Amino acid sequence: MSADHHFDGLAGKFSRNIYGTTKGRLRHELLCHAMAPWLPASPTPILELGCGTGEMGLYLANAGYPVTLTDASVDVLENAQALLTGKDNATFRHQPMLDIDDIHAFRFIVCHAVLEWLATPLDALSHLYSKMQPGAQLSLSFFNRDAAVFNNAVYGNFDYIARGMKVKKQVRLNPKQPLAPAEIIAHCEKLGFRVQAKTGIRCFHDYLRDRSMQENRYDEVLALEKQYGGQAPYCWLGRYFHLILQKDG
Repeated sequence: MSADHHFDGLAGKFSRNIYGTTKGRLRHELLCHAMAPWLPASPTPILELGCGTGEMGLYLANAGYPVTLTDASVDVLENAQALLTGKDNATFRHQPMLDIDDIHAFRFIVCHAVLEWLATPLDALSHLYSKMQPGAQLSLSFFNRDAAVFNNAVYGNFDYIARGMKVKKQVRLNPKQPLAPAEIIAHCEKLGFRVQAKTGIRCFHDYLRDRSMQENRYDEVLALEKQYGGQAPYCWLGRYFHLILQKDG
């Protein structure tokens, strides 16, 4: 069995490659936009699983929420601590998701771009569901396998698709296990989650023929993404897929 992927030794490259591009900037803004209507009305403590270099934690802390940021990588957690310097409502833990024993204490949990790096993502979701308290909500996002196929077809990478999008040497910043939204939704509903919202993240940006528009017409792209990201069929083509899930019962 393959192991979960962590980012020790890659924190700087991780931050540059993700948040130093329009892809990362847009992903972050769209995730905030999709999650915002579902955030607790009062400053309820929030748990972030896989906080990365801290951008989402900073957004939550700035919004007034006490936020606990966790990550399996020491390096990226140190970056997150530096980013949130002076934020008294932020705490940090060096913990993989499966080692966190107080998930039940939180009413709102954030888990963005984590599942696709895990060896057994469906098992991780099952574990998370079992530890959540009834009524708690989960903001979940993951790299969309269906959109990855479409994107590679657009660019003519037919051999790569035929190989199941596998390469001999895995690039360490490429998600190891893209996930099909329909499969994740079905698994979540089988567990007992109720899907409250679903949104495609970057439904248009990555497919622009003139890639200079990603930068020089960014605001128009952002507005388009916000308008259509929650609507079928466009949502299914988002390079990332976002769900708001509630544990009923």
